[in-house]
Amino acid sequence: MQHGNIFSDIPAELPKEVIEVLARNDSVKIERIISKGHASPDTGWYDQQQNEWVIILKGAAEIAFENGPTICLGEGDFVDIPARRRHRVVRTSGNPETIWLAIHF
Repeated sequence: MQHGNIFSDIPAELPKEVIEVLARNDSVKIERIISKGHASPDTGWYDQQQNEWVIILKGAAEIAFENGPTICLGEGDFVDIPARRRHRVVRTSGNPETIWLAIHF
């Protein structure tokens, strides 16, 4: 059994995004992601083999989809990203930091 608080242990300095696996099994992985002004590399797209559902718990972010829209997400906003749907993070807020909950399934 694992116990914690999604808003605890936030580093004061975040030179890189923090990705922490909270739970996983053969079918599902749940992650806490902490971003502070981070974005995907200009030349890269995420192209994942699993579906991903993400929600912004704190802060804000913009996600661009290849040949599609760019969506703005604020606290409480979520998006369901199908497997193989190429996307990238355009920006995340720095103050406050952005806290995501990501479920890969």
